[in-house]
Amino acid sequence: MLMFKRLIAFVVTSVTVVALGLGMALAATGQPEPWQLGMQQGVTPVMDNIIWFHNFLLYLVVAITLFVLALLVIVAVKFNARSNPVPSRTTHNTTIEVIWTVVPVLILVTIAVPSFRLLFFQLNTPQADVTVKATGKQWFWSYSYPDSKFEFDSLMVQTKDLKPGQPRLLAVDNEMVVPVNKVVKVLTTGADVIHSFAIPSFGIKIDSIPGRINETWFKAEREGMYYGQCSELCGKDHAFMPIAIRVVNDRDYTAWLEQAKKKYATDDSVRPTAIAAAGERD
Repeated sequence: MLMFKRLIAFVVTSVTVVALGLGMALAATGQPEPWQLGMQQGVTPVMDNIIWFHNFLLYLVVAITLFVLALLVIVAVKFNARSNPVPSRTTHNTTIEVIWTVVPVLILVTIAVPSFRLLFFQLNTPQADVTVKATGKQWFWSYSYPDSKFEFDSLMVQTKDLKPGQPRLLAVDNEMVVPVNKVVKVLTTGADVIHSFAIPSFGIKIDSIPGRINETWFKAEREGMYYGQCSELCGKDHAFMPIAIRVVNDRDYTAWLEQAKKKYATDDSVRPTAIAAAGERD
């Protein structure tokens, strides 16, 4: 029994250390942190629900694991040949058989209900305040604001050009800008191969497929910079295709929108992409 108590103490200590580590990791918002173990802190209702569901499953799985471990230890200690030289010849026990059939079913139902609720919450897009179309290209993103009729490219800032505070491999020259506490509908497609639009802090990840438009949504509840990356292997520069979204208040968003309409005004007759423009300079 002493060995059993020590084993339980070790397991409890390990779980506590992991939980503290996860808590420290969740303090980060908007971008990954060194030695991060858990998910980034959520800033949208969807991500808050994802984190809650993740933690719920973690506690449930840990409880089941400890229960099974306890049963194994009890069997090994109490029913070995030395402690129990005359084994029982019981072959059936109706009560136990009902329990080990009903309890797993109840556990699965307990998991399924919040799982389906979260799935429907993610997939049902509410009435949008802002619509942005994100087009994945090799290897950058183009953002279009159809209601305001302008579009621009967003390319990763090279390491040598980084400014103080800009994260390496995540900072871009032109961020997507959206207002805080507004429903933003994201339409996404691919211009060449399959890409994937993903922002961990928003709890969104959806494929950008050529010839097809997928949609997702988010409602950022805090101002700040939030980063993501293309999450579908799309070629040699897949690792250099970041997503940067700046969430601002309504006044700043209106000011940026007016400025962007002049800066990125769409010419329907011809609109060179960033790559084409670079080719002309060469």
